[in-house]
Amino acid sequence: MSVEIFNGTMQKFGAPDTVICQFQHWSVQLRPAQITLGALILIAHEPVTSFAALSSASFAELQIVTGKLESALKKAFQYDKLNYLMLMMVDPDVHFHVIPRYAQAREFSGKTFYDAGWPGVPDFSKINEIDSHLNQQIIRHLISCWESS
Repeated sequence: MSVEIFNGTMQKFGAPDTVICQFQHWSVQLRPAQITLGALILIAHEPVTSFAALSSASFAELQIVTGKLESALKKAFQYDKLNYLMLMMVDPDVHFHVIPRYAQAREFSGKTFYDAGWPGVPDFSKINEIDSHLNQQIIRHLISCWESS
C-alpha cells in the first residue's frame, strides 16, 4: 500500500526516501540518525496524537507490522534485544522509535556500529555517524530481508 501524503513526522524522518515498507495504517522507515544498526521509526498514518485515539484497524494491523518488522530486523542484523520507544515529545504524530540492541558491536558494509547504551536504555546522544549512501544500503538490505521474511 502506498501512502499519498506523508505526515510531518514521516517527513522529518526522511520520507519518502527512508521508507522501508508501508501498510494501510502504518509505515516503517529507517531512522536517519542510527543510534544502533537498523534503528527504525514505526509511524501511524492516522491524524491522531494519542495512542489510544488510533482505530481498532490500526491496532489490529500493528500486530502484523511488528511481526514482519521483528523478523526482518532479526534476519538482517541478528539483534540481541529490541526496544520500542513511544516518546512523542517533539513529533506529535503517533510513532515508535524501534531500536535494535546489541551486546557487541556489529559490522555492516565496512562500518562498525556500537550500542552505546547497552545494557541500559538507548543513548540518544551517541549516534553512529554515517552518510546517506550507507543509510540507503541499510534500507536496501532491510527491504531484501523484509521481502524474504
